[in-house]
Amino acid sequence: MGTPGQAAGRSGIRIELHGRGEATVDTGLPVLDRLLEQLSRYAQFDLALEVEPGGAEAEVAEAGTALGRALAGALRAGRGYGAAMMACSEALANVVLEAAETPLVVSNVDLTEARIGGLGTDVARRFLERFADGAGITLHVRLLNGKNSQHVLEAIFKALGVALAQACSTKGAESD
Repeated sequence: MGTPGQAAGRSGIRIELHGRGEATVDTGLPVLDRLLEQLSRYAQFDLALEVEPGGAEAEVAEAGTALGRALAGALRAGRGYGAAMMACSEALANVVLEAAETPLVVSNVDLTEARIGGLGTDVARRFLERFADGAGITLHVRLLNGKNSQHVLEAIFKALGVALAQACSTKGAESD
């Protein structure tokens, strides 16, 4: 059961919710590609995502929107909520999400000074905000420990993957 999606004509996305965690991602930003591959692996979704080349900010925003829109239906058809805590080396992140009428990201993570992939802005925050908007979720991200920016991002995206797997699962969802 695949979920094809198209977001604003600038990206192509295909998600297989009952996959093996395989991903083919080309956002134009290698660091974001790797993070989305981690998310896919931990969610056990098969993901194919390609974003039309543009400025880095636009590519991040488009990737977040496309993924969010592609998962919106599955989030509402499934449990609609999930939570996970994951580590990457010294970093420990907690992610909680729930389908919501008013999308929102609440986070204590500030990577504005980090130079991730040569980008001078908080790439993760921008991605998460656009993802939450596209998916229609409230997303809480808490960093419990971590100094290395790459480790922090990997812990967040791994936890997001596990939480998404729970939220999209029909196991435990209310019956109609």
